[in-house]
Parts: sequence; C-alpha cells; structure tokens
Amino acid sequence: DRLLSAEEIAAVTEIILFSFMDSGVSDLSGIEYFTSLTNLYCEANNLTSLDLSKNTALTELKCADNKLTSLDVSGCIDLKQLSCYNNQLTTLDVSNNTALNILECSSNRLTSLDVSNNTALKYLGCYENQFTSLDVSNNSALTTLYCSYNQLTSLDISNNTALFDLSCHNNQLTSLDLSNNKALTDLSCSDNQLTSLDVSNNTALKNLWCYENQFTSLDVSNNSAL
Repeated sequence: DRLLSAEEIAAVTEIILFSFMDSGVSDLSGIEYFTSLTNLYCEANNLTSLDLSKNTALTELKCADNKLTSLDVSGCIDLKQLSCYNNQLTTLDVSNNTALNILECSSNRLTSLDVSNNTALKYLGCYENQFTSLDVSNNSALTTLYCSYNQLTSLDISNNTALFDLSCHNNQLTSLDLSNNKALTDLSCSDNQLTSLDVSNNTALKNLWCYENQFTSLDVSNNSAL
C-alpha cells in the first residue's frame, strides 16, 4: 500500500469498488479529496453512510446493495445517474441534482420523494418503498416510471405525455387517468383497487397487466397493437 500524491488524487476521475462477498468496504472516508471524480461505483459493499457533498464533479453514482441509512449528494449538481436501490434509506434529497435523468432508488424505506426540481428526469425507479403519494407533475420528460409496491392511493400522470412504460402495480389506486399518455406501450397496474380502466386513447399499448382489480369490464377495441 502507498499514499497517493495530491497530483495523483486530482487526476482520479473514476473509482470502482465492487464486492461480491460480505467482506466489502464499510467506510469511504476521504472520498471528499477526489474533487475530479466523475464516476463512482461502490455497489455490493457494507457502506452505512456516504457523503459526496464535496464531490461536485460527480456525474454517475452507483451505490446499490449496501446498508446505507444516509446519502448526501447535495453538492453533486452535475449528477446525471444515481442508482442507490436496495439500501436502508428513509430520506433522499435530490433537490439540487437538476441534471439528473436516471434515478433508481427502489427497495429502500423512503416515505416520500421530492422530484419537483428534477425536470430532466427520464427514468424513475422507486418501487418497494413506503410512499403514500408521489408527485411527478414537473417531470414532463419522464419516459419510464416504476412505482410499484408502495401505498399510493392516487397517481397523476397527466403531465407525463412522453411516458411509455408505467409500472404501478401493488398499490392502493382507486383510479388511473391515462387519457394524456398516448405514447404508453407498457402498463402494469395489477393489484390495485381500480373500478374502471379506460385505455381507449392508448393506441400504442403493447403490453397490459391489470389483474386483481375491481372492474368488471375492459374495452380494448382501440388497442390493435396489444
């Protein structure tokens, strides 16, 4: 082992710390000194906290499959991809990450998620959390939304006209308005409490899963691509 010089540290743009075993890295103290870091891959380790607030050049972060209870990306204003699924996060602040276009935070313990500032977001995976509500009204660029296995009672996707893949199964939805989602090709809304489902405007729809609901009829006469 040897220490890196200041010049060597400044030259580092990518760090890969991936472990297949349970003896992975548990502490990334000192990561703040790598100010030129753009890509950090530290999946499948034993990290419980990760403070990247000083890593302002970061554009891609993959820290899934850890034991994170806290994650600070407040200073990562150029962050475009964040994958932090399968951790123990109860909060996640991405309000400063306005360049974010991919966010995968599924399988955590989040009770809420504010993505109102993330107008560039195209992919949002937030399934298997504890949401009772999710506001995606500001995310008009969104093409993929996976929010299944939460506790959502409503979901407004009227502003998400670019959406082509929606998975919202295993929630508590009583209604789902798809009238503005004409680009939709894949829809999974099973295991909800829907009493009706109107897919007459969704002529691009190819795949539809809607079992375990409460409607007694379904009209797919306009869905020739199904």
